[in-house]
Amino acid sequence: MNTPDLQPPIEVRTEPPAVRFRDAFIFWLKLGFISFGGPAGQISIMHQELVENRRWISERRFLHALNYCMLLPGPEAQQLATYIGWLMHRTRGGIVAGVLFVLPSLLILIVLSWLYIAFGNLPLIEGLFYGIKPAVTAIVLQAAHRIGSRALKNSALWTIAAASFVAIFALNVPFPVIVVAAALIGYLGGKIAPSKFSVGGGHGAAQKSFGKAIIDDDTPTPLHAQFHWIKLFKIVFVGALLWVIPMWGLVAIYGWNHTYTKMGWFFTKAAFMTFGGAYAVLPYVYQGAVAQFSWLTPTQMIDGLALGETTPGPLIMVVAFVGFIGGYAKAVLGPDHLFLAGAIAATLVTWFTFLPSFLFILIGGPLVEATHQDIQFTAPLTAITAAVVGVILNLATFFGLHVLWPQGWAQRFDWISGLIALAALIALFRFKRNVIHVIIACALLGLLAKTFL
Repeated sequence: MNTPDLQPPIEVRTEPPAVRFRDAFIFWLKLGFISFGGPAGQISIMHQELVENRRWISERRFLHALNYCMLLPGPEAQQLATYIGWLMHRTRGGIVAGVLFVLPSLLILIVLSWLYIAFGNLPLIEGLFYGIKPAVTAIVLQAAHRIGSRALKNSALWTIAAASFVAIFALNVPFPVIVVAAALIGYLGGKIAPSKFSVGGGHGAAQKSFGKAIIDDDTPTPLHAQFHWIKLFKIVFVGALLWVIPMWGLVAIYGWNHTYTKMGWFFTKAAFMTFGGAYAVLPYVYQGAVAQFSWLTPTQMIDGLALGETTPGPLIMVVAFVGFIGGYAKAVLGPDHLFLAGAIAATLVTWFTFLPSFLFILIGGPLVEATHQDIQFTAPLTAITAAVVGVILNLATFFGLHVLWPQGWAQRFDWISGLIALAALIALFRFKRNVIHVIIACALLGLLAKTFL
């Protein structure tokens, strides 16, 4: 009796069902409320949900889109959400993903800004923020580990990441300079040693398989994501109208010297200064909002940054706080409409700050999609990803120093914040807890510490 040869089991990679627009809408809405931790934490959440759990997009396509967003002025995590939403569901998908990434943060900041300016220091809010800050530090550190473990596949990329960290932490090299240098290294490396700079290439290039993605490595670019000159001109024209109409309306109704008009023009310029993330533009915003226009005080600006760090959404949403405080304090609609004045100002500055981000994606997305298999373009972007790992680690270090030594380096160590940060790290790394669960638990710990200690 002949027995058949035993064959090794064949791995079956099942293709997930197509993403319904309704499902994507629900996910983007949820993301808008849980996107804590700055760009590093937000990108980490998207990677875990979209690449690992839901398999809506492959890791290679995800990283290629991320690399492009890293090159742009503006909040890279929000732009990445816009890009993926656009790739899956055309222009409406990109707009929905980008808007829902920002809208919850805007609403939350309007409420918190009103509580802040109208009622002064609230012990409840102060206690919650006290626990959230060390949790954010842990989340950013975890994000650096997650992205680094997947992006740094060989010694060349590790070297770029280390050099990036030293450059920004010890030498204070501007982030745009680091990006340009990494892109140049990647371009040259792609010609000299292409295997080192291919996405996932080099030693240890094998990646964990999450199964076949809906937008996989070899999935053809959909028709709506292909480049056409007519489509480009349409987007540019509509984008120009979306800026000109509200700006012209402000000038026509209030005049050029009104607070609302000045905010619109100032934050339009700020939108193009966010090359390198929110921290790159904060000195510019501080100089204009505090020193030039006196929309808020230096202390209020610092408190606004704390709110921006500890609420969902991109850190650049601190501009909503600046706008609200400026509109409220200047009483631009009269003393009987302070909240409305602040809310309108916050909405205006958010519009003018984020409008360019949508245009960058809708204009540049087709060009990026046309290059996702071309080593000439992917090698510089792979090197940029490695450099960004070093920048994210610097951000975690920055948060850690300011949270654990709030009075300055070499001063008293805040051991309560240290314990909360350690608990957050254990929850994230050891027990793989959800980010939002960690945020809530640490906020409650901070409130208890402020109440009883």
